[in-house]
Amino acid sequence: MHIRPETPSDIKALHELTYAAFEPMSFSDNSEADLLDNLRSDGDLYLSLVAIDHDRIIGHIAFSPAVIGYEELGWFGIGPVSVAPDRQRSGVGSALMAEGLNRLRVEGAKGCALTGNPDYYSRFGFVSDGNVTYSGTPNKFVQWLAFKDDKPTGELRFSKALQE
Repeated sequence: MHIRPETPSDIKALHELTYAAFEPMSFSDNSEADLLDNLRSDGDLYLSLVAIDHDRIIGHIAFSPAVIGYEELGWFGIGPVSVAPDRQRSGVGSALMAEGLNRLRVEGAKGCALTGNPDYYSRFGFVSDGNVTYSGTPNKFVQWLAFKDDKPTGELRFSKALQE
């Protein structure tokens, strides 16, 4: 498996992968593929990485600008993260997460934020301390990871496509 940035020729396959990855999930409303397309069309898909194995796209991760409180620059939201159903729970998502976080860290980003399962995301250093909130979501699911000494505080706002 290797990880590389998305190319224009990947777009259709990424839509299909994202739909297939989320379709069986009980928490999904099957909008994730459209959200990814909307991030791209809005110009908010800052970093889009694909995992390839034997010329097949098996995973994808999206990073888009986010705002926490009054911190409008340097923070990024994560998602959707998609892995082909036959490759889930095999380390593909973790590899994409690690690569994406590393690239943003090297670029000088302040950090990333997301809403999701703390049991999964804590392994990457994400914390949910109640200082960052998101639109009525229980605090334990609102998580952040600072790349520097910044400790964010305030309401998390994702790119427009992710808030619709």
